[in-house]
Amino acid sequence: MPPRVVCDISISADGYAAGPNQTAEKPFGDGPVDQLHAWMFDTPDENRAEVDRITEAGAYVMGRNMFGPVRGEWDLSWTGWWGEEPPYHRPVYVLTHHARAPLTMQGGTTFFFVTEGIHAALDQARAAAGDLDVAIAGGASTVNQYLTAGLLDELRTHIAPVTLGAGERLFDGVPPLRLELVEARAATLVTHVTYRPRR
Repeated sequence: MPPRVVCDISISADGYAAGPNQTAEKPFGDGPVDQLHAWMFDTPDENRAEVDRITEAGAYVMGRNMFGPVRGEWDLSWTGWWGEEPPYHRPVYVLTHHARAPLTMQGGTTFFFVTEGIHAALDQARAAAGDLDVAIAGGASTVNQYLTAGLLDELRTHIAPVTLGAGERLFDGVPPLRLELVEARAATLVTHVTYRPRR
C-alpha cells in the first residue's frame, strides 16, 4: 500500500476536539476535556494498537494552535506543549502565517514552520516521510482544511463518551462527504471509528 495521508483525532460524542477558551494553562479549553484523551493514558494496554498507529507516521502536519497558544509574531521562548522531548520523534510541519526558523528538540523531533499553506506543508511532509504515511495531527480546524481539500485518505476518530457543547469541532465548514467505514471498535473509555472520506 502506498503512503497515505492519515489523521487520528480524539473527539467528544458531539464532535468537539477541544472546548472553548483555550489558553496556555488550559490547552484543550473548558469543560470535561480531560476525558477526550483518557483512553490513551488511563487504559493504554486496552488501546495499544491505536496508540501505536499514531506514532507510525513518517512526518506530521499540525496547525499553529496545536503547537501553541501564541498569536501574531512568535514568542521564541515557546517550544510547544510537550517539554524538551515531544512525542513525535519525526519532522513536524506547523502551519502558520509567521515565519520561524526550524526548532530541533530532543528525541528526533524537528518543527518546521510553513507559511505557504496546507498543500506546501503536505508536500514537505511527504518528502520527509518517504515510504511512511503522513499524519495530520490536528487540531480540528487543520483537519477540516485537509478534509475540505480532499487530501485525507483515512480519518481515525476516537470518540469519548462525553459532550462538550462548544469549542473546536470536527467537520465544521467541511462540504458534505461520504464516509466509508473501515473499522469500529468499542473500548472502556472510547469508541474507535475509522473512515475513508469520499466525495
